[in-house]
Amino acid sequence: MRYPKPFESLIAHFARLPSIGPKMAERLVLYLFKQDETKLVAFAESLENLKHLLSCRDCFYISEAELCAFCNDNSRDRTMICVVEEPLDVIAIERTGSFHGLYHVLGGVVDSGKDDETLRVTELRSRLMSGVVQEVILATNPTTEGDMTAYFVKSKLSNLPVKITRIARGLATGGDIEYADELTLSSSLENRKSLK
Repeated sequence: MRYPKPFESLIAHFARLPSIGPKMAERLVLYLFKQDETKLVAFAESLENLKHLLSCRDCFYISEAELCAFCNDNSRDRTMICVVEEPLDVIAIERTGSFHGLYHVLGGVVDSGKDDETLRVTELRSRLMSGVVQEVILATNPTTEGDMTAYFVKSKLSNLPVKITRIARGLATGGDIEYADELTLSSSLENRKSLK
């Protein structure tokens, strides 16, 4: 079946997104095609506005300014930094309402196909040099890559005078933080353990 070029182009763009195959991309574009012009314009404007977003200068979370809402909030506990893999993990942890410190987004995990130095560990070390931070909570996913990443980060921070903990295993091995329910994630944070 042949579609007009703009339709096919949009299908191709959607199909490049994670977890979206060609059939799902086709359905999404067809859904958008059926929407009225107001909704399409609003959708297009939201996509256009993505290019104005930044990574926070300190923690690398998504931001509209140099500092994100968390780093800019003086009521946050600056003695604790929760280290996560991706921005979606920040959102999941925030939903629990049980963590009130700051975050640090690594931007990925240690795996065989990625250079460990591309993770933002050097930037994390720089944040710890101020002496304000007393605890670093490693909240990487309970997967092989997440565990490898936690131990890699710990090894890079081991000579610094901070307590390093790991979220508890209330999360299923092989699971993703972004899909965890608030109660499980809250329990994992509260029952974190020191890494040996």
